[in-house]
Amino acid sequence: MEIREIRENKTEFMDLLLIGDEEETMINRCLDRSTLFVVYDSGKPVSLCAVIKIDSDTIEIKNLATFPEYQNKGYATKLLNFVFDKYKKAYNTVILGTGENEKTLNFYKKRGFIQTRRVKNFFTDNYSHPIFENGKQLVDMIYLKKIIKK
Repeated sequence: MEIREIRENKTEFMDLLLIGDEEETMINRCLDRSTLFVVYDSGKPVSLCAVIKIDSDTIEIKNLATFPEYQNKGYATKLLNFVFDKYKKAYNTVILGTGENEKTLNFYKKRGFIQTRRVKNFFTDNYSHPIFENGKQLVDMIYLKKIIKK
């Protein structure tokens, strides 16, 4: 397993980015400003994390995705830990927004994130079609944060 930092040709990873966010227009809003970290297994990209700098104190994870056949094998956790280690000297806080999906929320909470706020109707107001996860329509965006500075 290898993690590579991607700064150019980020659209080459659109199939993986679309697993984390179904709407390409939403991905393209921040892709140029993002740094991608991609996990390769046997030379194949299997998971990625897109990070943007918000301000001098905070970074935001805009996308964290793993191909379905590689899920539940620790790739996303390894990526998160890599991002925490990479940025902890320069930034205090990592934030992210996700849908109201218990499985996803529990994944982040197990890794030290706490819920900070809710943006009502984010998915229904900003997406061209209904977004479903685990059979439930996503409506509100749930924001989480984690302090990474030691």
